[in-house]
Amino acid sequence: MKLVLLSEISSSMIDLVGGKAAGLGEMIRVGERVPDGFCLTVESYKSRDLPENELIDAYERLGGGRVAVRSSATAEDLPDASFAGQQDTYLNVEGADPLIEAVRRCWDSLHSARAVAYRAAAGIDDAAMAVVVQRMIDPAVAGVMFTANPITGCRTEMVVDAAPGLGTAIVEGTVVPDHYVLNQHTPAVPNRDGCLDQYQLEQLWDAGLRLQRHFGSPQDVEWAIDADGTLWLLQSRPITTLFPQPPDTGETRLYLEFGHIQGMLRPCTPMGVSLLKVGSAMWFKSVGAEVDPHDPLPRLVPIGGRLYFDLTHLIRSKAMRKQLPTSLEVYGPRVRSAVVRVMDDPRFAPHRGLPFRLATALKMTSRLLPRALAGFVSSLARPATARARAYRGVAEIRRTLIPPADSATAAERLRWVVEESHKSVMSPDMKGIVWPLMAGIVAGTAPAALLNGVASAEELDIVLGGMPHNVTTEMDLALWGLAVNAREHRDLFLHTPPDELAAKYVAGELPDIGMATFVDRYGMRAAAEIDVGVPRWAEDPAPLFATIANYLRVEAPEQAPDRRFAAAAQKAEEMIKTLSVRVRGKRPIRGRLAVFLMRRSRQLTGLREIAKFAWLPAIQVARQQLLLIGADLVSRDLLEHADDIMFLDLGEARAAVLDGSDHRELVARRRAEYERELRRPTVPGALLSDGTDVEALAPAEPAQDGVLTGMSGAAGQATGRARVIRDPAGAHIEPGEILVAPTTDPGWTPLFMTAAGLVTETGSPVAHGPTVAREYGIPAVICVRNATHEITTGQLITVDGTAGTVRVEAD
Repeated sequence: MKLVLLSEISSSMIDLVGGKAAGLGEMIRVGERVPDGFCLTVESYKSRDLPENELIDAYERLGGGRVAVRSSATAEDLPDASFAGQQDTYLNVEGADPLIEAVRRCWDSLHSARAVAYRAAAGIDDAAMAVVVQRMIDPAVAGVMFTANPITGCRTEMVVDAAPGLGTAIVEGTVVPDHYVLNQHTPAVPNRDGCLDQYQLEQLWDAGLRLQRHFGSPQDVEWAIDADGTLWLLQSRPITTLFPQPPDTGETRLYLEFGHIQGMLRPCTPMGVSLLKVGSAMWFKSVGAEVDPHDPLPRLVPIGGRLYFDLTHLIRSKAMRKQLPTSLEVYGPRVRSAVVRVMDDPRFAPHRGLPFRLATALKMTSRLLPRALAGFVSSLARPATARARAYRGVAEIRRTLIPPADSATAAERLRWVVEESHKSVMSPDMKGIVWPLMAGIVAGTAPAALLNGVASAEELDIVLGGMPHNVTTEMDLALWGLAVNAREHRDLFLHTPPDELAAKYVAGELPDIGMATFVDRYGMRAAAEIDVGVPRWAEDPAPLFATIANYLRVEAPEQAPDRRFAAAAQKAEEMIKTLSVRVRGKRPIRGRLAVFLMRRSRQLTGLREIAKFAWLPAIQVARQQLLLIGADLVSRDLLEHADDIMFLDLGEARAAVLDGSDHRELVARRRAEYERELRRPTVPGALLSDGTDVEALAPAEPAQDGVLTGMSGAAGQATGRARVIRDPAGAHIEPGEILVAPTTDPGWTPLFMTAAGLVTETGSPVAHGPTVAREYGIPAVICVRNATHEITTGQLITVDGTAGTVRVEAD
């Protein structure tokens, strides 16, 4: 079939007619007013056989005259890729020869540089081109309508842009259109001297509702109104940029993104969320809290695969809301100000009562407080003993982590994952780890308040540099040691692709540089490592070889990471001595306490990473068991691949193992959603249940020429070339470059050791990235909105970690 009428097309024919034609056919099928036309299918394109006689015959049956010739690629107007403007459209085409030429040019546009680049960015390998031919409408006014607000994400608003004449002027950005924001709660109000009246706005609202209801998602609609006042619909496709909407609970709620505190903005797999909730429930049970077996952490909500905390009960509590702004400072200024803004919203008016059960809180406090006080005091009194106790706790957790035998069934393995994998980790004090860790955090942060006005923030940051006893820092330095061992084979490790080196390592074909010992200790780590669905370095060591290649580029001795770390440690000790002299006369009591805590911080604060480090072996072993279960389900034709199990939750996995439930279609849909979310460039920090990105409601900050404003993460200044990296796997960074990233977690930190500075779009001063940056003595600016888009690789930038600014310098 090479030609088909639009009225005969349905959405099921997208592989034959492309996305645009499928959408037009669907609109006709449900009774919407669409200009008549036909589609030249992809069969002609694939054979490059243009049936000219049939095309001209169909054109004449359409009535001849002026037509629109529009591309309709098979990868166009999809839920995750609109291809807006990437392929060509030709208007007012008249006559047989111009029609044939326009069709051929539409075909050619599939391979334009912009279309090829768009497909590559969207992860689409190939596409074919159909072509739509439609009668031209002579519009008095035309434009575009979004059935959800594309800027804020609000699903209860529609946005209409309109201008006299053809709507292409709006799409191409060559006119300033009339702009309307329509709300379901208020009647449509036309702009004074605008080109649409109230009746026309109401027509568009009703059409938008119909299309959204039929297609099942918010739509991007092109429309035209002719001289007779008739509304024509020219296109409807999904809005691809909206962040997924939170679950519908029947009331307005506020959600706070949780992952960026851990340096994780990539989506979490369904199994990752499920295991996180089950494991956390064990801890809450251990301290006396009641846990819902159906959802152990109901206020931790996955949205778009990211972990959000439902803040609604806290913000509506009279007793708690006053403390919220202060407690949210660790989230950064943008998120904090967004929540403060929401507090003025009448939908979040405060109520009496507490957002938790008082009896449960008292029960937990009675169990934890005595241990906490004893552990805190003893850690400050004898830090070396406390550290030793924490390390013994890590060793004990590993020792008691005993997986099922090789002969275990899938059901036995699954029971072990649910009931046993996290048991040794989720004790009230995690085998003695928690209290020295908390004492170290307090010792590291309290001096700022005690020495306010006496010591600057930059001086106090220096005190936290080169911090010993940090397992992540030790890991990075151990990786540097591997690079030192690799120097005699420099060309091999520097010029061989990381994936190829990983394959050679697995095959035993690489020189021994100590990788086996490193992987034995740190192989459970990875970027986004709290997600059990993410492969560990033990499974895929390619990122480690990429980092070794980075380290081999370090030539200046003073840039060696071990020297930089040692220099930062020396500066920290010298700064403590300087401050101890300064405070004697100014604040003899508080000053001495601050100095005492600074000295204790040098012995304890590095332990802040140890709790997650102790948790990771449980996640790694649970992952191994889940992959074995997945392999069993593959053998039973219930999954396609063993790692498909990571796109189920534990309940769904149980149904597959015990009842033979086939989840292949569910897994395919979730994997596609996950891969789409991996490409999402930004994630809202605060989100309303109607989809509104609260930060997008804030008034624009006064622009400073060439200056991006964020938040101090680590003090100091550095100027260097930017290196924008969105995924640490296989990333390359030259010594002295400044790393610009969406976020960072321990999987990123090996890159810090050759970087001159750090810029991130999200984060918290207590998150992994800024903490490790301080320890390496490199300046860091966090919470710089859209940094990875505002800054490009190769630009000369200056990072001022003290002021929290990034300046783009003129070359």
